[in-house]
Amino acid sequence: MEKFFVRVYQAIFLDPGPVLISCGYILAILLAAAIAWWILNTVITKFEKKYHDRPFFEKVGRIFVLLKRAGHYAIILLVGIGLLNLFKAPLVEKLFYAFLILILASIANSIVNTLLPYMEEKIASKTQTDIDDVILSLSSKFSGVIIYATGIILALDVVGLNIMPFIAGAGVAGIAIGFAAKDTLSNLIAGVLLIIDRPFEVGDRIEVWSAPANSATWGDIIEIGLRATKIRTTDNIVVVIPNNEIMMRDIINYTTIDKEIRVRIPVGIAYDADIKKAKELIVKVSHELDWVMRDPEPKVVVRSFGDSAVNLQARVWIRDPRRRMDTISYVTDHVKEVFDKEGIEIPYPKRDIYIKKE
Repeated sequence: MEKFFVRVYQAIFLDPGPVLISCGYILAILLAAAIAWWILNTVITKFEKKYHDRPFFEKVGRIFVLLKRAGHYAIILLVGIGLLNLFKAPLVEKLFYAFLILILASIANSIVNTLLPYMEEKIASKTQTDIDDVILSLSSKFSGVIIYATGIILALDVVGLNIMPFIAGAGVAGIAIGFAAKDTLSNLIAGVLLIIDRPFEVGDRIEVWSAPANSATWGDIIEIGLRATKIRTTDNIVVVIPNNEIMMRDIINYTTIDKEIRVRIPVGIAYDADIKKAKELIVKVSHELDWVMRDPEPKVVVRSFGDSAVNLQARVWIRDPRRRMDTISYVTDHVKEVFDKEGIEIPYPKRDIYIKKE
């Protein structure tokens, strides 16, 4: 320790030239940094006052803060490089560059978080596909983790630490987490595939196979998430179904191609009834509904001959799939009334019993 102070004393008082040159060099660097700092703040402030009302800058107001921060970090970087060249300290140099990498990671994360909402509003909202929505959503959730993890690994590598054990440990941890959360990951992957494949969209009406007992078995899609899909049934019950389960099922979508669907309504009449008249009455009842299409015309066909009835089937095209049950209920109800008035019997199972007397 004594020798160190002796060297310092000799360097300062016996040969002050190099010390004074170094001090002057340091003062010059700090003065230049202060001037650059002031100029940067002045220019960005004037630029912000002039262009802050432009549509782009109104949506991305934090861009001015990010520009200032990036400029400040650049000045600090130049000051650090200048001082490192003066002192020639290898360890300090490594630590400085590692710290610089972390700063750059922070800047990159701030820029990504600022641009993603703007891209979501200006680009994703104007496209018909939901693929870009999924990509932007995943990017906003995982971009920070990826950027900082990459920055930390690079910083450790610059310092000289062996990063291979960390990478190997992260790989093992990833495998363990994957096995522990395989159902969640499966649902996430299924959610991405659902949005890319698009078997249904928000607002479509589909069959709900997991609806509660004695409740409606179809409903409207209200949300397609990465983990699950939410469906509101016609009983106003929201059913949340994991995406993985949806991908393994047959999906019945009533509105994916067109809003017009055909409804089939079974009607049985007695064998001795007038089939032609019964068909005309069923068609007439169908025409009473304003959402029933006239082209193609409602049609009634003979489906089969049952044990006690001729089984007819009314085939009616409607403009709104959400009126399917209303159509079935109305036609069934009013056909019964019309048949009763016209004397057309709707049969029920009968048995003729013959008693043989000896």
